[in-house]
Amino acid sequence: MDDQVFQNRLLKLLEEIKQLAELKGLTMYSEMGEKCEDLLKSFKMLQETLDTLRLNIKYLQFDLETTKKENIALRKKLEERES
Repeated sequence: MDDQVFQNRLLKLLEEIKQLAELKGLTMYSEMGEKCEDLLKSFKMLQETLDTLRLNIKYLQFDLETTKKENIALRKKLEERES
């Protein structure tokens, strides 16, 4: 099971629990619905944080590759000057 499938199933399950709590109107279900809503908010925040982390990693990889290319180019120039 990949990440996206797991996330979709978890979100669907949390929504179903929330709807059940609203339909039944019972205290236990209501509390469970609130906890599921809090869990859903935390899960969304975690997803956003992971997305930001992934983006930052891509920027760092790009920067690293660019730095390596610049380093190689500068070394070639230095070698040409020394020759």
